[in-house]
Amino acid sequence: MSAAKLRAFLAVARHGSFSAAARALGLSQPTLTTQVQGLEQQHKVELFHRRGHRIELTSVGHQLLPIARQLAALEVEAYNLLHDCGELTRGQLKLGAVGPFHVIEMVDAYRQRYPKVDVSIRLGNSAQVFGDLENYVIDVGVLARFHDAPGFETMAYARHAIILFVHLDHPFAKHESVPLQALENQPLLQREDGSSTRRALESALRQAGIAPRVAMEIGSREALREAAARGIGIGVVSEAEFIPDVRFRPVRIDGDPAFTETHLYCLKERRDSLLLTSFFDTATGLKNVPQSSAANPLQ
Repeated sequence: MSAAKLRAFLAVARHGSFSAAARALGLSQPTLTTQVQGLEQQHKVELFHRRGHRIELTSVGHQLLPIARQLAALEVEAYNLLHDCGELTRGQLKLGAVGPFHVIEMVDAYRQRYPKVDVSIRLGNSAQVFGDLENYVIDVGVLARFHDAPGFETMAYARHAIILFVHLDHPFAKHESVPLQALENQPLLQREDGSSTRRALESALRQAGIAPRVAMEIGSREALREAAARGIGIGVVSEAEFIPDVRFRPVRIDGDPAFTETHLYCLKERRDSLLLTSFFDTATGLKNVPQSSAANPLQ
């Protein structure tokens, strides 16, 4: 089985057509079609259902796809090792993250150390990031909280306090910080269910026996900022994600009882690869985690 045939299969599966796959690989469509057909004929299987201009993966094609992705990732790592003498003078590093605030600092530092490695970032929720890791779509996942995930190795990177931000006319705006108890019956602007920020604050409030009043549930940071700027309620955000605005004022919570934590994840089987080690080592030089959090064992 040739690597070229597997690359052709992956391209067709990814782009959904032979013509688009051929353009992506810089091949003529007949050449690419011949490669895929050769793979099918060699093993006497059908990998795609052809229905006019539409194609779909067969059952065998679905089973082959994750294996082909792993082989493609290993091919890239072998190329980097053999042709770049372990210096990472070229290559591709694909990251997945739940938000840009959690990853840009690391990417900036990594690009300074390895300027010839191409870095890309794919944003999604936690489930999407783990799925992309398992399918070799990305190399490293950057998530906003710790997940007990068998088969993955993790490193704690940073801890960020959750802060409030309020309209300038709000009573809280007169203070640098307020006690957690001050949120009793206050109108909170709440992120969607599953948000790490929401989960962390709800946990701190629950432990303290405090019941705020939810003014509105909002599914985007931008909309939440606008609602706070209009005085609809109190905004809640990780301090790493706070963007100053003349229309509202940030206010800390005494003692920082609620916080989010940034963690890096990768498949255990890939942790020792040159590419992943270079990124984890770069992040280790930057990380800002209290000792109790940094001491979490690798999972």
